[in-house]
Amino acid sequence: MTASETPRTHAALVLNPVKVDAHRLRTALLTLSEDHGWAPPRFYETRVDDPGQLITRTALDDGASAVLAAGGDGTVRAAAEAMAGTGIPFAVIPSGTGNLFARNLSLPLARPETMMDAVFTGMTHPVDIGWAKLTREDDTETEHAFVVLAGMGLDADMIANTKTELKKSVGWVAYIDGAARSLPGAKPFRVVYQIDDGRLHSTKVHSMLFANCGALPAGIALMPDASLDDGRMDIAVIQPTGPLGWLGLWRKVWWDNSVLTRSRAGRRVLERRGRNASIRYLHGHVAETAMVAPTSIELDGDAFGAAVRMTCRIEQGGLRIVLPSGHDVSRF
Repeated sequence: MTASETPRTHAALVLNPVKVDAHRLRTALLTLSEDHGWAPPRFYETRVDDPGQLITRTALDDGASAVLAAGGDGTVRAAAEAMAGTGIPFAVIPSGTGNLFARNLSLPLARPETMMDAVFTGMTHPVDIGWAKLTREDDTETEHAFVVLAGMGLDADMIANTKTELKKSVGWVAYIDGAARSLPGAKPFRVVYQIDDGRLHSTKVHSMLFANCGALPAGIALMPDASLDDGRMDIAVIQPTGPLGWLGLWRKVWWDNSVLTRSRAGRRVLERRGRNASIRYLHGHVAETAMVAPTSIELDGDAFGAAVRMTCRIEQGGLRIVLPSGHDVSRF
């Protein structure tokens, strides 16, 4: 192959045309690629039968030097599943309802061109990715990635009961409506779980969450100790009892985690108060959970049906994330 025939570096944009302004993103990436001496980028659109995994693998097979994903948390999750372990720079273009992964990365949410430019002028940082192996009632197994969290029970029911039309009109606030629809019929269910050491634990829960990172919209810290690059999974066992239990859960997640922990005086208050029985936090690298009946599952805000067993693990440094130059990673 002669020098003139040598393939030039190019970027690939994986996008959900329903969620994003495809023309704006295509035009911006074409201009940036030309300005920085890269070959014209290639574009790959998600479909109903492929939310992003297959076309991202196609982009990698086509020789992409960097992959950008735009289209919401579902598109990012699907693309990340294909990107894991490749070492290829992966840029997240905030575009959806929750933008949870982008929020945890502290990315600019309203300026997609900033993240596109970072592909050419920014830096990369390794972050963790989660994996959830689901066992169905018929014993079939599938494994899927998650970049924010995997949840079972009430958490997944809330996702399933959130109206798509409402999400389009009011954004992440629509999940509050989903919660209101799910709470009246919520019942605790028994799970048996083990984390790392193999010791079995049996308890009743309304939900269990397995998190790679823990920040939610509106500054809510669901998992206050979660880190994107520590190789550790943060687990929440949610067990409120009665109306006061639900109030205690909300106080813990919103007030304690999101307000008091930010000051020295607040942390002293928490130390004196002691443990909140409505939610327990655990940590580990691998967690296996068995349910007595099929239980609803969600990954990064997408419903994944029902399973009777779920095994979650963290792959440390599985993604090489693109960030703007000088981006602060100390809070990851």
